[in-house]
Formats: sequence, C-alpha cells, structure tokens
Amino acid sequence: MARVVLAMSGGVDSSVAAHLLLEQGHDVIGVFMRHGQQSPVACATDVTTTHSDLLPITDAPGRLDHQQGCCTAADAADARRVADRLSIPFYALNLDQEFSRIIDYFVSEYTAGRTPNPCVQCNNWIKFGKLFDYADSVGAPYVATGHYARLQTTTAGEVALLRGCDPRKDQSYVLFGIKRGYLSRMLLPVGAHHKPAIRQLAAGLGLNVADKKDSQEICFVTQGRYDEFVRQQRQPVDTAGELVLTDGTVVGQHRGIEGFTVGQRKGLGVACGEPKFVVRIEPDTRRVVLGERADLATWKLTATGANWLVEPTAVPETCSVQIRYQAVPVPAQISLQADNRFQVHFEQPQLGVAPGQAVVCYTAERTLGGGWIESAS
Repeated sequence: MARVVLAMSGGVDSSVAAHLLLEQGHDVIGVFMRHGQQSPVACATDVTTTHSDLLPITDAPGRLDHQQGCCTAADAADARRVADRLSIPFYALNLDQEFSRIIDYFVSEYTAGRTPNPCVQCNNWIKFGKLFDYADSVGAPYVATGHYARLQTTTAGEVALLRGCDPRKDQSYVLFGIKRGYLSRMLLPVGAHHKPAIRQLAAGLGLNVADKKDSQEICFVTQGRYDEFVRQQRQPVDTAGELVLTDGTVVGQHRGIEGFTVGQRKGLGVACGEPKFVVRIEPDTRRVVLGERADLATWKLTATGANWLVEPTAVPETCSVQIRYQAVPVPAQISLQADNRFQVHFEQPQLGVAPGQAVVCYTAERTLGGGWIESAS
C-alpha cells in the first residue's frame, strides 16, 4: 500500500480523488495549501514547510465572485469535513512564501503588458513542486491532485501525460510545465471520469461538496478586480497611458496597462462607434493599441521557457497546439530553437494570441510540453 499526499482544495474533484485513492488501496494524507491572503485557517493542523481564461474576444479582467474562489477558510473547512468523513489525516501547509513568488509573477507580468497564468505556475512551483518536498518528508512516493488529466505508461516504459476523458474539463494544458521526472510519481485519479459522474459519486458518498461550484477565480485576489489588485501591489509604479488606434490616433486615456489583455473587447473605456479590440500592449510607451477583429490574426508565435514532457528530439514538426485554456487545438508546425525557445507556425491564422499565456503542444491525446508566448506576428 503506497502512501500518497493529496492536495485537497475543498472542491468536489479533490474530495472524490481521496475516495478513489482509498479504493485503490493507498494510504492517503490530505493537505490544504494556505497562501496567507485570507484569515488564518483554524480547522486543520498547521505544518510549516521551507487563474483568467483568456478568450480570443474577451471582456475586461472580471470582477470576482468570492464564493467561487479556492484556498479560503471555508474551502479548508470543506476539505477537513471530507477528510473526517473518509477517515484520512488532514493538514494545512503554510506556503505563504511560495505563494508570494506567484503573486510577484502575476503582478510583474501584468505590469509588463503580458497576460499571466498563475494557475499554471502554481502547479509548477507548488502543487507539483513544494508538495513533493512535503511528500518526501512523510515518506510518500506519490503526490495526487484532482486535475482532469491522465497518466499512462507507454510501451517504451515512459509515463505520458494524456488529456482527461471529459473534454469539457480537460486540464492537461495547465500541467504542461511539470518536471518530466515527476510524472512517474503523480496520480490523477479523476482524469478517467466525466464531471457529472464525479458529482454523482460524491453525492452517493454523502460528501458535503457534491454540488459545490467549481473554482473560477485567482485564489489570492481576495477583493475587487485583477487590475485593482495589481495596482495595489506595485505602487507607486504608474502604467497609465494612451488608448490609440493602429494608425496612431489617440482616442482616450487608461488607468494602467494591467487592465487590458490582447483580444479584449469590452471595458475599454472608450467608444469608437464600432467594436474595437485590444490588438497590442506596449509597456515601454504604456500605450494600449485598439484595432479591428482582423487585426488580431496571427500566423506565428515565439515561445520561451520550453518544458518538454518527452525528449525534445521526439517533438514532431507537426502537432496540435493550444494557445489558451479550453481553446480548440489547431494544427501547426513546430521549430525548436536554442535557449529553450521554439516557434509555432499556424496552418490557419489565430485570433488573440496573448504574450504571457502558455502554448501547449499535443500529439493526439498526449501532452508533449509547451512554453510561454513571448511574441506573435
């Protein structure tokens, strides 16, 4: 019977993951990760250790529904109740310092005119980073989460990361940055199930989270909007500037470039008589450039910080590429470069390719790896 450290967020997926792991005969230890951006959690034993879906056409950074975040005191209480019902040990890990790194990344990316993906970095640095350190400290060979993705051993003996069986919930995109060596130590028990079946199973087990809404917001933005949070964190840096058209015509002023993302249509703060979209953000001049929908079309992008879950030599020249979470994968040509960079050449132009977002490559259901969008043209 293998010991498993399970990240429990208080949601239905990680809760059912605990049950599935127990069914498989594992010795499960549930952990809740505290980030210090809320009141202290008093419902679990403390152990100290040393998220905006971008659409091609999107609204402004959204207002937060505080009932749908994650990592709150209420979420910790939900996770504790599930652990009690399943009779597994449960601990809260104090990861304030580690989450500070994610907050710094989030703020610096927006301030630089890019669109960050803190949930991907949380997986890279914490859930499948620091959590392995904790697993080692308690003699656990495995770390598990409630992500909708699958792991499969190939005929060559490699562990492959596959898409989840539920295409509407597949989360392989946000796992691309995990170290390849960790795949053999990961367990993703809900990835072989569809979401309705997970909720039905939770209800059958009498778990209080069976009907709980999915987390939809960035856990450390506890008040207001994303752009307001960034302004508070990076004071006194001023990123206010001009709203301009692609021909250079000034049409308005904005409070800060952190309030915009490539592809954004609503909340621009200016009326131009016809729909306009953010086609470019210029951090040096602090200008936000607005244009037509056609101006969003991109044939090529360059990515940095590549992380491959296969040998780089095994990355095919042609594969499927996903440029946003839940975006439809599209065929593209991949060209690897030095310094963990690569280029993507699309077979058809793509709209709203945003610097700072992840681009992830697939062959059929297998996740090959990916990187961070640096530029698009």
